Amino acid sequence: MLVLAGALSCACGGSDAPGPERAARSGPALAWALAIHGGAGAPDRSLPASEQQAYLQSLERALRLGQTMLERGTSSLDTVEAVVRDLEDDPLFNAGRGAVFNRDGTVELDASIMDGRTLGCGAVAAVSTVKNPISLARLVYERTQHVLLVGPGAETFAEEMGVERVGPEWFFTEPRWQELLRSRAAARPGGGTVGAVALDRAGNLAAATSTGGRTGKLPGRVGDSPIVGAGTYADNTTCAVSGTGIGEEFIRHAAAYGVSAWMRHRGLSVEEAVHRVIDEELRPGDGGMIAVDKTGRIAMVYNTPGMFRGAADAAGRFDVHIWE
Repeated sequence: MLVLAGALSCACGGSDAPGPERAARSGPALAWALAIHGGAGAPDRSLPASEQQAYLQSLERALRLGQTMLERGTSSLDTVEAVVRDLEDDPLFNAGRGAVFNRDGTVELDASIMDGRTLGCGAVAAVSTVKNPISLARLVYERTQHVLLVGPGAETFAEEMGVERVGPEWFFTEPRWQELLRSRAAARPGGGTVGAVALDRAGNLAAATSTGGRTGKLPGRVGDSPIVGAGTYADNTTCAVSGTGIGEEFIRHAAAYGVSAWMRHRGLSVEEAVHRVIDEELRPGDGGMIAVDKTGRIAMVYNTPGMFRGAADAAGRFDVHIWE
């Protein structure tokens, strides 16, 4: 089922937990839960209906993939990697194949993944030949003693690990090229990212985030997506979080870790903690977050006009949205 919610003012932000649903989500722990996003700062409702439907169908496909994996007992870590890989391969989203161009007309990709069971994590930044950066990030976690590899070093590691590499033509899409040209003319960068958070049947949380960054960014710029604690965080004792928006602000506020900290130290619910970060610490228009806690409660909150997003859980929830 596809769900398209109504328009929402940027000033007031957005959330997917109205009163009755919030009460329902405070009950027993769910066997599994999943939330995904395809970027905040979604366009207004003038977006043609055919394009709206294309985005919703892509979100539904990725969400269905994750739902199927979690239902059959796949780990949360495997699930978020697979879902983000699916979104990386979709040219509609600003990650992998659909990545935006930097100021010089090339792509530089960032990604990170975190295992809430161990606090293990891996990340890559400024890679330009790796088809699926999220899988390279996982290899950093599993095959090295490091957390973050960048640029040429990350590319060399990709070659050593035998991950799939592609040429620049793989990443070229006409809409992203036109976006760069408009950005140059207006001197205004665009943004966006993809991410997934999950709770599996074993009670483990995981988060993954991948992005092409900001349209027209300076070469070498790194945002929050590969920074653990800024754009990605997972801890079995609290929650898993993936952010999207103005990366510099998410870094300054350690936004993803902040959600976990509010839960751990102040006893806030996942919904309250995400609202605290998005509504009080970040500025209107900075972006949004998806999060799931250790009982399967999901929060999807943003302070932009919209956010491409979806959620599913063991209680039968399955919905995708652009606006409220």
